[in-house]
Amino acid sequence: MIKLLKNILNNQDSKEDKDYNQNLELLSGLMIEAAYTDGQIDKSELDKIKLSLVNIFQEDINEVNLVLEEAVKNKNNSKSLHHYTSYINKNFDSDKKILLIEVLWEIVLSDGKVHDFESNLIRRLAGLLYISDVNSGNARKRALDKLKK
Repeated sequence: MIKLLKNILNNQDSKEDKDYNQNLELLSGLMIEAAYTDGQIDKSELDKIKLSLVNIFQEDINEVNLVLEEAVKNKNNSKSLHHYTSYINKNFDSDKKILLIEVLWEIVLSDGKVHDFESNLIRRLAGLLYISDVNSGNARKRALDKLKK
């Protein structure tokens, strides 16, 4: 009986770890996708991704560094937007999705210029995440305000 309980508890822990890793990999992949939409990833964009994952999404810095390194290596093997958005829609509430859009705007804006492909990507993501144009626009304004400070 005790052995059975230990196995159940150990499996729950591994499921939580798997969910944590999947969240981090998904967020990192999506942020790298946004940063690479213009064909390059600047150091300022990578720094913004790291800061966002650690400070906003409360991820561990060591894990972030490992997962980001892997995501940058695999940037040409990116997944479809549906892969990202279906998981996010199942696991994130609307406030966290809006926060994600704001962070994506910050990443895209961090290199000082917005390419049409970048704004198009965020517009499509907002639609797939069921975020209104008004909320997405407000997220962009907040991102611009943060970058001006």
